[in-house]
Amino acid sequence: MTTLIVQLPPRDPAVPAQEWRLPALPFMLLDKRGRTMRSGTGTVALLPKATLVVALVAARDTLLLRAKLPPVKGLKLRQILPNVIEDQIIQDPQTCHIAVDPEPAVNGVKMLAVIDRGWFRYLTEAFAEAGHRSLRMVPLTAGLPAADDAALSGVPSASAALPDEAALALVDVGPAVVPGEIPGDVNAPKAAVRAERAAAEQLAAHAALEHAVPVVALLLGAVVPTDPLLAGDATFTPGHAQAPRVELAIARGRLGEGMAVPVGALDATLDAVAAGAPLTIYRLTGIPGGEPDFEPGAANANLMPRTHRALPLPFETFARAALTSRFDLCQFEFSSQGWRPGRRAWRQWRLPVMLLAATAVVTMIGMNIQWLMLAHERDAITSQQNETLLSAFPRTTVILDPASQMAHQLDQLRLAAGELSPSDFLSLSAGLSRSLGAIPSNGIASLGYRERVLSVAFKPDVRVDKGFGSRLNENGLDGHLSDGKWMIKSATARSNR
Repeated sequence: MTTLIVQLPPRDPAVPAQEWRLPALPFMLLDKRGRTMRSGTGTVALLPKATLVVALVAARDTLLLRAKLPPVKGLKLRQILPNVIEDQIIQDPQTCHIAVDPEPAVNGVKMLAVIDRGWFRYLTEAFAEAGHRSLRMVPLTAGLPAADDAALSGVPSASAALPDEAALALVDVGPAVVPGEIPGDVNAPKAAVRAERAAAEQLAAHAALEHAVPVVALLLGAVVPTDPLLAGDATFTPGHAQAPRVELAIARGRLGEGMAVPVGALDATLDAVAAGAPLTIYRLTGIPGGEPDFEPGAANANLMPRTHRALPLPFETFARAALTSRFDLCQFEFSSQGWRPGRRAWRQWRLPVMLLAATAVVTMIGMNIQWLMLAHERDAITSQQNETLLSAFPRTTVILDPASQMAHQLDQLRLAAGELSPSDFLSLSAGLSRSLGAIPSNGIASLGYRERVLSVAFKPDVRVDKGFGSRLNENGLDGHLSDGKWMIKSATARSNR
């Protein structure tokens, strides 16, 4: 099974949905043993085909957060997810696609990934139209070496500092509820004080936990905006409005986010994001097709001293780490279904399907035309037979089978004229005597006549030669051997029937 790993660009908010275009994407193709077969850049339509495509979604487009979920699944879970994250995002949650981490929940808390639904649909449809059926969308921050942060910083990770259940329990910082206390109770003031104290302790513990979690920052390269209004850093120092921006991915443990930061404000942004926690900075290197340029130029070289000390992270290491992530964003209506045909497949099979449908229609029309012609010919023959019967025997009142009725009427006329019918006993016995040939007449053991069929049994010592059947045919008879007896009838009567 071959695997194709592709890094996706972030969505530019200045570009409307109808003008979205994907540029050439860096990719890496692995064989079934995990060895690198190819690497480079290419558009979605020109990417090499693989059994599985793993696309790394930009950190700026994906927000990873934790939330407490009720124990529901399927459609009910999909319906309640927008209400769960409504207070944690600015965008309308109904316009977002929300994916759930497959890892088991701890105290009902699970990690969620939020991405714009329109952009996510555009990405999945782009790969489907290019012929990539089996697609996985993985958050880009899944490839960051989070396990190495503690070793580099000398601070234990959050999982080592606190148990998972305790760490996740601190996320829920809502007002505490003391069991047994209800409004109107005489102890309500004391209960309120205890609730506020518990909430304050939870907030303090949560802040301490966030402070202890190492922060990993990945510099992905310079951002080239398409809208001049978004090119500057209006919220930062006005003097750096023309400075380029850098794509930045941030990871706190398994949580992650992304942003585009002006070069001049990069160090300040990293300090604000870390907020005193251990910070490790990486820069992505070895990207197929060229490495990113983080140099701000001579004028701004003194504004980003940390960038020069960033640890290199090769693209191959980064992609292989993201490949191990189980968090697939293609969930619910975006779940990958290899059997579903796409638009590209329909374009390829449209002509053969149309030809097959046209052939079936022509065949059905031809069969119906042939059936109508044969039915018309049958009706003409039947009408002619009826007219012949009525012209010969005008007293016939009911016509069921013209041919058999005509033969019966002719037999009746022969009998009325004193002629023997070919099916009578005398006619059959006379024909038999003329057909015996070398067979002695005293060799017949018995004769029988029933339903216009003459049965002849010869004596055991009589030998019937092979020419007996042909002599019967010459005399207008038809005979065959059945159960040791010759069954003889008129050939004319058989043809009339």
